[in-house]
Amino acid sequence: MTGPRIDCCEQTNPTVPNEIRRPEFRNATRVQHSCLTSIEKRALLWLANRTPPWIHSDHLTVLGFGAQLLAGAGYALARANRYWLLAVIGFLALNWLGDSLDGTLARVRQRQRPRYGFYVDHMVDSIGSLALMGGLALSGYMHPYLAFGLLVAFLLLSIQSYLATYTLEEFQLSFWKFGPTELRILLAIGNLALLGWPTVLRGHYRLFDLGGSVGMIGMTLMLIYSTGRNTYRLYMQERLSG
Repeated sequence: MTGPRIDCCEQTNPTVPNEIRRPEFRNATRVQHSCLTSIEKRALLWLANRTPPWIHSDHLTVLGFGAQLLAGAGYALARANRYWLLAVIGFLALNWLGDSLDGTLARVRQRQRPRYGFYVDHMVDSIGSLALMGGLALSGYMHPYLAFGLLVAFLLLSIQSYLATYTLEEFQLSFWKFGPTELRILLAIGNLALLGWPTVLRGHYRLFDLGGSVGMIGMTLMLIYSTGRNTYRLYMQERLSG
């Protein structure tokens, strides 16, 4: 099945510069209703207005990406020394700063590159999530199968969100009051808890195995709900007569 954008690409004249024949890009509506959205927005605007001029959005994107890679490495190193879990909390904070502030800074300074930003930001998030879950799989605090199950659930939920952005022009940043910021906070709290209680229920289960199982069930339910809702919306918008 082809759509308007593909039809346009098939009919373009290769001698016409890309800048001339490129269709107008429309930003999708951002949908974010997480628990900390209002507080986070105020904090990010405050930070953006006080960020030195020599710091640009790309610098923050690199900071967030590097911090997420280091968080994954920190989890892997925590297998030998549990105090790396404290370093991971710091890396998660830096990841939030870079990942959340880059877009806000671009909007405040009117230096937006919506296609570039959307593509780079979410490719970086996907690779960073692989590093984070890989580190958890090597940490000894979570079963490797569960860590990679969480990664698959996260990537499927992300794919659903990206497809909805294209087809419905609606970019879902949070699900059921939970977004990336809330997940980072839960991970940080979990890291602190691991220092004292690596196992629960009389030592029969690892704390992160229990928490990861709840997280995977939650993401699976979010995926099923969002896919069903968006499929119904698209079906109603494109009903065939006869």
